[in-house]
Amino acid sequence: MKILAITSCPNGIAHTYMAAENLQKAGAKLGVEMKVETQGSIGVENQFTEQDIREADGIIIAADKTVVKDRFVGKKLLVVGVQDGIRRPEELIQRMMEGDVPVYQAQSKSAEAMTGENKPKQNPIYRHLMNGVSYMVPFIVIGGLLIAIALTMGGVKTPGGLVIPEDSIWKTIESIGAAAFTFMVPILAGFIAMSIADRPGLAPGMVGGFIAANGSFYGSEAGAGFIGGIIAGFLAGYVALAIKRIKVPRSLQPIMPIIVIPVLASLVVGLIFVFVIGAPVADLFEALTVWLAGMQGTSSILLALILGAMISFDMGGPVNKVAFLFGSAMIGEGNYEIMGQIAVAICVPPIAMGLAAMMNKRKFTPAEREAGKATFTMGLFGITEGAIPFAAQDPLRVIPSIMVGSMTGSVIAMLGSVGDSVAHGGPIVAVLGAVDHVLMFFIAVIAGAAVSVIMVSLLKKDVAAVTPAVVGEGAEAIEDPAGVGESSTVDAAAPMAADSAEVDSTVIHNGTATEVSAIRVEKLTDIVTPDLINLNLVGTTQDAVIDEMIGILERNGAVRADGDFKQAILAREQESSTGIGMNIAIPHGKSDAVLKPSVVFGIQQEGVDWKSLDGSEAKLIFMIAVPRNSKQNAHLKVLQMLSRKLMDDEFREALLAVTTKEEAYQLLDQVH
Repeated sequence: MKILAITSCPNGIAHTYMAAENLQKAGAKLGVEMKVETQGSIGVENQFTEQDIREADGIIIAADKTVVKDRFVGKKLLVVGVQDGIRRPEELIQRMMEGDVPVYQAQSKSAEAMTGENKPKQNPIYRHLMNGVSYMVPFIVIGGLLIAIALTMGGVKTPGGLVIPEDSIWKTIESIGAAAFTFMVPILAGFIAMSIADRPGLAPGMVGGFIAANGSFYGSEAGAGFIGGIIAGFLAGYVALAIKRIKVPRSLQPIMPIIVIPVLASLVVGLIFVFVIGAPVADLFEALTVWLAGMQGTSSILLALILGAMISFDMGGPVNKVAFLFGSAMIGEGNYEIMGQIAVAICVPPIAMGLAAMMNKRKFTPAEREAGKATFTMGLFGITEGAIPFAAQDPLRVIPSIMVGSMTGSVIAMLGSVGDSVAHGGPIVAVLGAVDHVLMFFIAVIAGAAVSVIMVSLLKKDVAAVTPAVVGEGAEAIEDPAGVGESSTVDAAAPMAADSAEVDSTVIHNGTATEVSAIRVEKLTDIVTPDLINLNLVGTTQDAVIDEMIGILERNGAVRADGDFKQAILAREQESSTGIGMNIAIPHGKSDAVLKPSVVFGIQQEGVDWKSLDGSEAKLIFMIAVPRNSKQNAHLKVLQMLSRKLMDDEFREALLAVTTKEEAYQLLDQVH
């Protein structure tokens, strides 16, 4: 009998490999041919071939995160949490051998249910939204930067705005960028819906998103923008999910996910958006236009405030378009100051969010800080949409912040009599000579961006405040500044060898950065020495043992005594226990106090309460210390190696029985 298994946990570190090791051992014990594919933080390893799947008698998925199951249609499929793979591997295999497992049909589970028995702690609405945002971001970057390049290199100032000649190569580049932008809202909506209802939700979501982005469906000169896309995505996802839950005859089940659900959900979402949601958007568009036109004789400051708020509210959506088209119409009447205010308000959101992300590491993940560079660049070219990813994932804090910043900039531009003779915004128009009172224009932009940066920095929560566990499995990782858990920047497809890793770090002390030579980690003893082994830990509490092990690191020159390494360890423990069960604990931390990557191994024969998942006391304790600015993820490799090897009962018993450091070192040399 041949059984395939997939193991995966939200962070792709310890439990992924613990479950894989235990399933392999259980399969060997029961005489079953077993192949395990791990979907961990360093990518997919031991991936199944088509032949493997054809020959398999069944598949076990032990995972606490989404695993795509399309390739297993028609096969017996058992889906459980990763903890079951660790604790009940023989039972799972015996169920498969006895045939007590259903055959997988493509529509059998939603993406919400694909996490097995243990649902993520993360808010599902936020998780669905982030799924859409993550797929949308590349389209914004592609579109924004290509348009910016085209405008810079080929743009010509005309009374109608910056225009690129039709016969220019830059016009083609601009068109490619514009094409990327057209996918932005449909992709956002489609992948929100897919997160909710799995693949049957993708097409309805994209159809709904396309309708949301194209006001021609419901008589509007501008679509509903990214806010409309979010509405369409959630609507499509939950409509598709509702249809999936309808009981249908077995004969109809095969066509449900490929015909019935996509067609019905697309029709329902399209009709609702056109006749229920779209019409009010169109009416609002017309009403706002009339309202603004009637305000020209009122307070100039009030008008500037309103225009600034409208421009930044939905960043390219219908409210933004009303203000922009109003400013464009004023150019035709010889009033350039309205567009001058708008030109400032247009660029404040992306410039501000780019600066905030790059400057404030406590509030933004590494991925967001990288995205901030592109967002800032888009702001220089007046592409407000660059701020959308930040607004979409935290609208209640980001949108008010950028609105106040744009309002500030708009009012300063009005007071400084800034004029813009072309229908475009951002510093690019000033560079090209389309702006009057250029100095006041830049003062307005800087002031508006500064206000937004300050507001968003005050309102947004610290990244660490929402960081989930690493070794103790929990919600999906965002960033782990206190520990050595993976962050959202870990690329599953990154070219990291499966059997080795390199850590190349920068240590900062008293404001001085020092590069630490790269250490190649192929086995545990590459960063463990006999001097980092203590077979008789005397501490009787978790805190005492942590102090004792940190003392070993300090005496061996691996950690500075005046640093914050203990705070990093304790911060990680507060998120969730690093006691992974079976008398094992793996406390770990990243800190500037760490001078070189090291692992300390200690034994506390009586055991220490480590709040382990299985209630066992920690006797085998491995403390991992990594410099905060490690450029690679060698710590993930260490966790993987330890997790696999420590599933071997004989190995754990042998470790507990050692009497000398040399014996322990020889055993640890087997961990690779």
